[in-house]
Amino acid sequence: MTALGPADWPPSAPISTPRLVLRPSEARDRPAFVELFSSPEVGAHIGGARPREEVEGAMPEVPGRRPGAFVAELDGAMIGLVTLDPRDPGRPDPVRPEAGGTELGYLFLPEAWGRGYAGEACAAALDWFAATLPGEPVVLCTRTDNARALRLAEKLGFTELERFEAYGAEQWLGVR
Repeated sequence: MTALGPADWPPSAPISTPRLVLRPSEARDRPAFVELFSSPEVGAHIGGARPREEVEGAMPEVPGRRPGAFVAELDGAMIGLVTLDPRDPGRPDPVRPEAGGTELGYLFLPEAWGRGYAGEACAAALDWFAATLPGEPVVLCTRTDNARALRLAEKLGFTELERFEAYGAEQWLGVR
């Protein structure tokens, strides 16, 4: 991935969708970040929730403020997070040249699940990324037993590259 630089981030204006605003994080988002990373429901998909006190103690004043991280806001409140990050070279998935160097990630508060917000937010972030770094492929990796994530990957235009074992479960790697 060609790293996002200061000139690319944050976007010149928040990104609006029909229902959401995607923007850089702010101090007012801290309670929602704590809830997100200490939620047992969310944790079930990311290796487990962390104790609330631990998250509170480790969370910076303005969490998630970095290139490629978008807060998904609904009616003025954070409901989720969408990220476009350089792929970690230490990941257990197979290295594939066609996979590219950027990975899409997303986490939403459980009360926002099942309403299409993740798809709406991810599509907007991917559109922004394609305009910022044209032609750069993006990958998404999820557990094959996460049917909702696989449906969203398909909806967003990801195609399967490979399945592999990691983190004690079968994983799905797709590219867009």
